[in-house]
Amino acid sequence: MERYREVIPEWEAFWEAILRPLPTVIRTNTLRIDPSDLRRRLERKGFDLRPLLWDETCFEIRGEIPAGNTLEHWLGYYYIQEATQLLPVKALGPKPGERVLDLCAAPGGKTTQIAQYMEDSGLLVANDDSAKRIQALLANVYRLGVRCVVVTECPGQEFPGEAEFDRVLVDAPCSAEGVARRFPHLRKGAPPGVIQRLATLQKKLLVRALELVRPGGIVVYSTCTLAPEENEGVVQSVLERGLAELLPWEPPVPHARGLVQFGEAEYGPEMQKTVRIYPHHFDSEGGFIAVLRRPQ
Repeated sequence: MERYREVIPEWEAFWEAILRPLPTVIRTNTLRIDPSDLRRRLERKGFDLRPLLWDETCFEIRGEIPAGNTLEHWLGYYYIQEATQLLPVKALGPKPGERVLDLCAAPGGKTTQIAQYMEDSGLLVANDDSAKRIQALLANVYRLGVRCVVVTECPGQEFPGEAEFDRVLVDAPCSAEGVARRFPHLRKGAPPGVIQRLATLQKKLLVRALELVRPGGIVVYSTCTLAPEENEGVVQSVLERGLAELLPWEPPVPHARGLVQFGEAEYGPEMQKTVRIYPHHFDSEGGFIAVLRRPQ
């Protein structure tokens, strides 16, 4: 992590946040229950719920038992989802009746969140390349009662079709440095070889996503890592090829803008349209979000 010292604002606050336990956040499954009804049910069980100021369907939750050990969780009334991971779908902005692809979907947190935005209408394709991870994806789709989803198993960079979707989410496999609060071994930072290998895959995934979205359609690229090679570097690669234009996005939480440069790499002022989230911004995990549009 030390290599990010010069680019992360308030480095000491960042590091203090990394060392603190992560709050538990739940997202109400509005396809099955109203947030106020869910809150009443859980408070009767002894949980303390604090609504997120920027999303009335979500709560920070505390209790004497794990949030996953309730009847309401089993019934699919809510999904346990870290706060930063709620943001990519907000940036995607799916609407009822659209055709949407979640290219790297398992275990299904963002898939089921997309379905809520779509009011369970239209077509949502949830794809993953791992049969084992698809089991978790299917379990969550069934538990939350989502009906507009079709689940597929395919390497994302080889997903078939052309201009099939209105919106595509690429929540890319990454080196996961942003989740170091949960996994202390990541506090050392990811090995350079792992970062480079993943960046190669991420570029292929983003190119394929831009081929799969219709002209004028939206692609959101997101990761849970801090590595510029996997974030700004990947986005820059498609911009240089003229495959997309980068759109500005203002999240409803404290954040930093994307990096214009890192070390010897020059990404350019356009990257200030992208978003970086650090753990000290709002007591969350780290992440990166870019909103792209395929040219008409």
